[in-house]
Amino acid sequence: MADRERSIHEMLKDAPSLNDSCGAVHTGTEGGSLVLGSASSHSIAGGGGHGAAGGPFGAPNSLPLRNHSAPTTPMSPSSPPSGNGTLSPTDSGSGSLIRTSASKIDSLKNWSISTYKCTRQIMLEKLGKSQRTVDSELEAQIEQLRETQRKYLSILRLTRAFSSHFQHVIVTQHALADSFADLAQKNPELQKEFTCNSETQRNLTKNGELLLNALNFFISSVNTLCNKTIDDTLMTIRHYETARIEFDAYRMDLENTKPELTPSAAALEETQRSYAQHKEQYEKLRSDVAIKMQFLDENRIKVMHKQLILLHNAIAAYFSGNAMALESTLKQFNIKLKSPNAVTGSWLEQ
Repeated sequence: MADRERSIHEMLKDAPSLNDSCGAVHTGTEGGSLVLGSASSHSIAGGGGHGAAGGPFGAPNSLPLRNHSAPTTPMSPSSPPSGNGTLSPTDSGSGSLIRTSASKIDSLKNWSISTYKCTRQIMLEKLGKSQRTVDSELEAQIEQLRETQRKYLSILRLTRAFSSHFQHVIVTQHALADSFADLAQKNPELQKEFTCNSETQRNLTKNGELLLNALNFFISSVNTLCNKTIDDTLMTIRHYETARIEFDAYRMDLENTKPELTPSAAALEETQRSYAQHKEQYEKLRSDVAIKMQFLDENRIKVMHKQLILLHNAIAAYFSGNAMALESTLKQFNIKLKSPNAVTGSWLEQ
């Protein structure tokens, strides 16, 4: 036991001082143990107060803050290199998106301003507080065109009703002819009379189908004239009326703009530029409307002249019983004969 205690005391004597052992910081690295600092400047007995941490056992100044044992995270390949002044595809895409958004915002802003000015102009015109640009001759022609379209649509509606009723008459005559023919076979004593009435109804049915073809051709032509040709011109007229309102709105802004109250010359120049732009658009559409109405009037007269002659000759020939005149009328206008009771064959027969 005495020998063991003596060996312990000898080991303690050979051990380094506590101040020297607490100052050294040992850490492990990938290559082995490495002494990172010394305790020469951090001894407990040193003067001038405590360490940097505020206590007697403050961290040494040579101790790095980074953990050497943790692996470093590699740099993302998509991140741009610092300091080279180049943009990544992500940055260029963001710039393009910003420019697109800015252009949409500008378009919305211009549309809002234009809509506000046009609405204000319409209200002021209705209240009698603003003068509108008037082309009396052109507006009289526009009103006459709209009245003509209304009357033509009325003719079209009545002709369709007449064609529908007349088609029911033809179907009834055809059924009546079949009934007379059936009775002629079953009643020998009245066979001659039933056969005569059956043939009369069949002839009426045949001539009625010719008249029905003429009516359908008339309806198709007038429908094209009213709902396509005239509508196309009226669409241009609506654009012209919208341009007229915009022109009057910007004209009123220019008239109400006083140079002494204008904040800058650029604002006055912008107002004048907008006025000139809308004036040019208004005059262009007014010229387009005048030209389209002139061509429409010529086309309308030509189409209606042909269709009215067709309708007159067909109806007169049918009700006078002149079947040859009715057929020649349809051939004159190149109308294909199509029976309403005809059954379309299969594609194999065609």
